[in-house]
Amino acid sequence: MIALRPTVIRSLPARETVESLTERISTLTTERQTLRMDGASEAALERNRVLIARAQWELSYALIERYLPNSAEQAA
Repeated sequence: MIALRPTVIRSLPARETVESLTERISTLTTERQTLRMDGASEAALERNRVLIARAQWELSYALIERYLPNSAEQAA
């Protein structure tokens, strides 16, 4: 079994658009399916999983910024 380090995801402003992040998640998901079909190692699958999780996290913040752009100001 390969020892994996936990990934820390920090709150940063979204740098990509919702559309580009959606496209990236789609590409990474397709890549994951290919990795599985080709019998990729656990490490390769884990790297891909982390990239997908990070992209999904970024997408959630991009959506928040898009649809609640003044949420921080309203809370003050």
